[in-house]
Amino acid sequence: MADKHKLATRLIHAGVHPDPTTGAIMTPIYQTSTYVQAAPGDHKGYEYARTQNPTRTALQDALASIENGQYGLCFGSGMAATDAVAKLLQPGDEVIVSNDLYGGTYRIFTKVFANYGIKFHFIDMSDAQNIRNYINGNTKMVWVETPTNPLLNIIDIEAAAKISKEHKLLLVVDNTFASPYLQNPLDFGADIVLHSATKYLGGHSDVVHGALIMNDAALEEKLRFIQNSCGAVPGPHDCWLVLRGIKTLHVRMQRHCENGKKIAEYLRSHPKVGKTIWCGFEDHPNHAIAKKQMRDFGGMISFTLKDDNINAALEVLKKTKLFSLAESLGGVESLIGHPATMTHASIPQEDRIARGLSDSLIRLSVGIEDIDDLIEDLKQAIG
Repeated sequence: MADKHKLATRLIHAGVHPDPTTGAIMTPIYQTSTYVQAAPGDHKGYEYARTQNPTRTALQDALASIENGQYGLCFGSGMAATDAVAKLLQPGDEVIVSNDLYGGTYRIFTKVFANYGIKFHFIDMSDAQNIRNYINGNTKMVWVETPTNPLLNIIDIEAAAKISKEHKLLLVVDNTFASPYLQNPLDFGADIVLHSATKYLGGHSDVVHGALIMNDAALEEKLRFIQNSCGAVPGPHDCWLVLRGIKTLHVRMQRHCENGKKIAEYLRSHPKVGKTIWCGFEDHPNHAIAKKQMRDFGGMISFTLKDDNINAALEVLKKTKLFSLAESLGGVESLIGHPATMTHASIPQEDRIARGLSDSLIRLSVGIEDIDDLIEDLKQAIG
């Protein structure tokens, strides 16, 4: 469906066409490893399922549309997508990275790609102009998360894009926390948008998946070559699950945002809560930038207790009933987590603390349950 349609319509229809054989309205799961050819090279656009799969094609087209991009590529996980982008680099290259980011991204950069002679600078990007201080002749890429994980810092994508273009650097934006419903980084000048589609795009905690979206044909060709050559592709059923999830992204995100706002306000007013971090607060640093580049402020919240120690935090984690203690985020159900020992355990403690990620920080992924039940759960857990 043409991209002239509004986002909610594209979320349901983009990339999806009735099955020509049966008329099935849902894209079939093409569970096949290979395709019959009439003669060598004479086929219907599909040769081998690592290279192409019709279910994956439908999802890639849908992803491109909802991110206002030209090209989408799917991977077996968000980390596989990250790995593919990092493989654009050569030994001696340098990357400037936002210093608050998913622990798995930090791990693959420092424990895998650093071994191949690639240097990573983890910096505070709350003022995007700080990027300029780390650019040199070897710099090739700027890597941004916004909102960041788990401190929900906001980075100005447009400013980062301007700096990147001045120096001919690739700007990669991890849009997992916001989702395409809340933010479209390509519109602000990003070169590549990355998603762990496991999260909001899938939306039901039942699939592991990754995606890249871009506008540049030469860049897409390079990444598609890596996708096919390295083989970290998703299966057709996983693609189908993400396609299904995308169809309800707009209505889910609306409820995530509504519930997130009320939970954030409740936590901020709670006498036992220390700091509540949510980018929708007007006094949140860079709130004005969030308002400029996001349509709403999402359902991700982090907070500390006034009794600011790890044991007090762990007690809260033990007591919640509706907020399930688990890694990940973005599903319909509410989750509670402890970044220091879960999602960000791979970052050394001294580095975490220097960036503001204390051992007592609690992260919430607010789901779409009844808000009164969620607040009551937090009330009994915090005391």
